[in-house]
Amino acid sequence: MTITQEILTVGAVVLGTMTTRFLPFIIFPANKPIPKYIQYLGRVLPFSVIGMLIIYCLKDVSLIKKPFVLPEIIAILGIVALHKWQHSMLLSISGGTILYMLLVQFIFN
Repeated sequence: MTITQEILTVGAVVLGTMTTRFLPFIIFPANKPIPKYIQYLGRVLPFSVIGMLIIYCLKDVSLIKKPFVLPEIIAILGIVALHKWQHSMLLSISGGTILYMLLVQFIFN
């Protein structure tokens, strides 16, 4: 890339990031009530995204090939246990990811 292309790329990334950060505050200012459908989306979208992520992560799991679903089940149980214990989404996600990677790299390889 030339220096001009690099500057344009960085500028486009900065503009895109600033737009996504500032646009909600411009569209929904503090002195106006938030529309009901936006409130509804704020309530249901986080759960929908997590559900889609779970389905995406488990879509290629084989029930008939070794190691069957054992690493996935153990990791999911670990995630649930971590979340019930600490109530921290970041800890649950990172701990579950680390547990799964350890299982598939060292135990179920």
